[in-house]
Amino acid sequence: MPALRLRGVVLPDDEQRDLYVVDGRITYEPQPGAETVASGWLLPGLVDAHNHLGMDDGGAVDDAETERQAVADRDTGVLLLRDCGSPADTRWVQQRDDLPRLLRAGRHVARTRRYIRNYAHEVEPDDLVATVAGEARRGDGWVKLVGDWISRDDGDLAPSFGDGAFAAAIAAAHEHGAKVTAHCFGTDVLDGLLDAGIDCIEHGTGLRPHQLDRMAAAGVALVPTVLQTGKFPEFADAGREKFPDYADTMTELHARRRETLLAAHEAGVALYVGSDGGGTGRHGYLAEEVAAMVAMGLPAADVVAAASWRGREWLGFEPTLAEGAPADLVVLDADPRVDLDTLARPACVVLRGRVVASRI
Repeated sequence: MPALRLRGVVLPDDEQRDLYVVDGRITYEPQPGAETVASGWLLPGLVDAHNHLGMDDGGAVDDAETERQAVADRDTGVLLLRDCGSPADTRWVQQRDDLPRLLRAGRHVARTRRYIRNYAHEVEPDDLVATVAGEARRGDGWVKLVGDWISRDDGDLAPSFGDGAFAAAIAAAHEHGAKVTAHCFGTDVLDGLLDAGIDCIEHGTGLRPHQLDRMAAAGVALVPTVLQTGKFPEFADAGREKFPDYADTMTELHARRRETLLAAHEAGVALYVGSDGGGTGRHGYLAEEVAAMVAMGLPAADVVAAASWRGREWLGFEPTLAEGAPADLVVLDADPRVDLDTLARPACVVLRGRVVASRI
């Protein structure tokens, strides 16, 4: 394959450079005869830290639809997906050089009849540890728990399992070398999960100041999925007639979600960007999630970093476009920290050293 040349401002270092791609890796040594393919602002490949590849509203989808979802993400510059639960076996995606890099969490683990149908392993407490251990072995270093969901008995959000069951499950995952994240809308489940040493919280709308301080001190990450939590009024309306307490809770969580997110940032919690693509969300709209987080008051530079080099580092991938790094990068027409709209229209996307999408 001939060498490629990309010219422009290399982020996050803000250096104007000529970047070359040889055998799928980055070099700054000039390559005679290299083909110039794009110029602009060069950004390490974007990261969707909460994605559900291989899933739609009804559960698992076939390989053709999974590929369509992956391409939709890829063509917007999302070159690393952190799966947060999928009922589909997506291991084949990892064998495709033209599809984003994928970290799989296996299938969600939920309480019986306490989650969206056809999504999760639904188990009782006695089976939780064994199920989590199995998903830890099958995944790529992450397990996804459903921390809370509506309880038909209580008529409101409630923890899916007791603190002791969660603690044993998280310990089992860690013993198998996997980190654990959990879907958490409300407040009641959070202290038990933090006591158990959880590694990440998804959504986190119920977080209180003392819990944010605990997360910051322990290095527990938060992926707030603000476009998804923006749907809480819809969820409340759908459940109001049958579960009025649940509806009131979701309305209250929605009302203070901006305050909670800004408090998390102020407390120093590590925030990452996740689209919740799959299920009730679309694929290929991480740029909208970035814009929504900024609209809620987070600094644009911090959100862009979280969606690129900081997110990559958190997940164990090369964070920058350094000499010898894998050539996974996006070329933009403007500095995304100044012009967020440019994220939605990448000029060129390079994955594993190959141009996989281009407007040029």
